Amino acid sequence: MLLPRIFAPVRACTRASSAFPIPSNRVTDALRNINGFTQPSPTLSFMRHASHQSQGRANGAKDGPGKRLGAKKSGGEYVIPGNIIFRQRGTAWFPGENCKFGRDHCIFAMASGYVRYYRDPLKHPKRQYIGVAFEKDESLPYPQNGARRRRLNMLPVETDLKPVETPEAQLVLDGGDGADAAIDMSTSGLQRNKSGTVLSLGMNGYAFRESNWSIGRTAEAANVQVKKFIPGDRFTAWQKSKARIALNEEKKRLRLAGKKATKPKKKVMRS
Repeated sequence: MLLPRIFAPVRACTRASSAFPIPSNRVTDALRNINGFTQPSPTLSFMRHASHQSQGRANGAKDGPGKRLGAKKSGGEYVIPGNIIFRQRGTAWFPGENCKFGRDHCIFAMASGYVRYYRDPLKHPKRQYIGVAFEKDESLPYPQNGARRRRLNMLPVETDLKPVETPEAQLVLDGGDGADAAIDMSTSGLQRNKSGTVLSLGMNGYAFRESNWSIGRTAEAANVQVKKFIPGDRFTAWQKSKARIALNEEKKRLRLAGKKATKPKKKVMRS
């Protein structure tokens, strides 16, 4: 439509020329009548229409929502066994101290402590590791030859097992064949508790316990009498058991025969 575009030039010409025989309002009315307008032209409004369909939301895509990969615990954060520290696809990060791999390559904690992200050139020059330190002020990796804490938060310490000096120099034990054997307690690592029981050093090397043969003879030493088992007549017991089984089978057969004799009720179809 060219009418709105020529309104301004026509008004300017009518105002500038005084010899124009038609008043300015008559000129605009004539132009409106020529173009078919009876009412004043409305104000122009520009509207943009979409040229194609709008895009869908990101979480509703055909591939589904995201897998929520990435770091779940930051460096220095406290974790307990089983906490997932990092989720990933592939091996961008490797498990370090007190950590392990999951089947989907996630790294989770194996001990309580504080998360550390670090590198270990002695293990691998380029790999990145995630570990758990037991103390907040510790840094990873641990020194190669330093004392290392275990999962029970304990340090390995060497202990000297000194023989216990007792008034008795010799201890007489009963051997397997009934012979008595004399053992020197000062050199054999044996001890006595408050009740006088002999304690020996176990296979683990740090605990004293009573020997198995002495535990087995505790009842004998206390003069505990056990009632003797009398088996009785096994043939008669077998006959009674056989008769009882036959009687139960007969009762079961009669019970099933009574159920077959009674006619089942007819089912009524409800509409």
